[in-house]
Parts: sequence; C-alpha cells; structure tokens
Amino acid sequence: MNTFGLIGYPLEHSFSAEWFRKKFEREGIAAKYRNFPLQDLDEFGLLLEREHPLGLNVTHPHKERILSLLNEVDVEAAAIGAVNCIRIRNGKTTGYNTDVIGFERSLLPLQADPVPALVFGTGGASLAITRVLKKHGFPFRLVSRNEIRDGLTYDELTRAVIEAHPLLINTTPVGTWPDTEKTLPITYKWINPGHLCYDLVYNPEKSLFLRYAEAEGARIKNGLEMLEIQAEESWKRFGV
Repeated sequence: MNTFGLIGYPLEHSFSAEWFRKKFEREGIAAKYRNFPLQDLDEFGLLLEREHPLGLNVTHPHKERILSLLNEVDVEAAAIGAVNCIRIRNGKTTGYNTDVIGFERSLLPLQADPVPALVFGTGGASLAITRVLKKHGFPFRLVSRNEIRDGLTYDELTRAVIEAHPLLINTTPVGTWPDTEKTLPITYKWINPGHLCYDLVYNPEKSLFLRYAEAEGARIKNGLEMLEIQAEESWKRFGV
C-alpha cells in the first residue's frame, strides 16, 4: 500500500491525516497517510529509507529548511523560499508550494481589491502569503516579535497603523489547539467593521484572534479552506 504523510512538529493539531483518509475512502484509493512528527530534520533521510513514502506534506517549522535537503525544487517554491509538498520517486525528492494556491483561492473571493495588509509572522507560511499579496498588488508590512528590516514589532502597532491596514493576516501558529487561549498581542478594540481578519489557524474553527476580531464587527476567515485547497493541489503533485 502506498504511503503518504505529513512532517513537522508538533502535529497533534493537524487535520491532514483525517482529510486524506476520507479522500482515499471516498475515491477508493488504496493508500495510507500518516503523521511523522519530526522535531529535527536530521531524521528526514531515515524517514525516507524506513517508510518509502511517495509524497509528503511539510508544516511548521520545516517549510524553509527542507529546501536544502531536496534533490529538486519547483521554480515557484524556490521563488517563495518555502516548500509544503514533496513528491518522491525512485529516491528523488521534488519540492513544491501549494500553500500559495490555497491562500490565493480562499482570499480573493473575499478581498479582490488590493488593500494594505499586516502579516503577523515571518516563518515559512508567511512567505507563501506575501507571494500572493505581491502578485495581486496588496501593499503589506510584516509584524514580528523581534525587530526586522522594513517590518514592525507588535509594540509599534498603534491605532493608526491598525486602522490603516484593513487586511490582517495571522500566519503564526499562535492560538492553535491545544493552546487555544493564546492570541496575538494586539489591541483588538482598534479593529473595526472595515477589517478582514484571516487566520491560517483552522483548529479551533474560531481562534481567539478571530473571535475578538468578530466581536469588533470585522469579517473573519479561518485557514480550513486554504488547507483543503492546498491538500488537493498536493495530491495532484504527488502524481499517483
């Protein structure tokens, strides 16, 4: 039976294994999809030798570092600087990024006009999000706990800054199950009905970030649709 799976750490919050299980059952595919919690990518080679997977998805915190361990990287994924999907054939690994497709298709029906955005987080997920924003002309600023070039820290988020950016996007894992009572250190009363707040977190369905934003009248969107789209696109790239 063909094996597929997800690498990252931790993985208790992930819906991928259940999503693929249902897909395989629905479409009569003889395959299995497993979570492979790798705290360190030094174990990646051993995983390939032991499990012989035909495809892997990649999640936090490995989306950037995994590039250097692959035989090939798709042009788009290389430009983004992050991989979330790996096709494996005859020991050869090829990396892709389907997060960018998932985010693009889930965002644009809600916000087609390019408005200024704040992107919370600077990890692998944020690279795909900013790729889409650049493509469609959304001006944006990155927000980090630490000082970054051309970005902002959370301490620099004044009311004027929040109000000047109608699109707020959380690309961090903050608020993911089981730490559901954690949220971004922003002043939520500065959010208003003119905002769209998008959280890549999908477990829980409404993170504290989304609940607080909704209470201020903002439109909200979680990351489940993005996950489903990127999973379908990953399956196409697995090529089975």
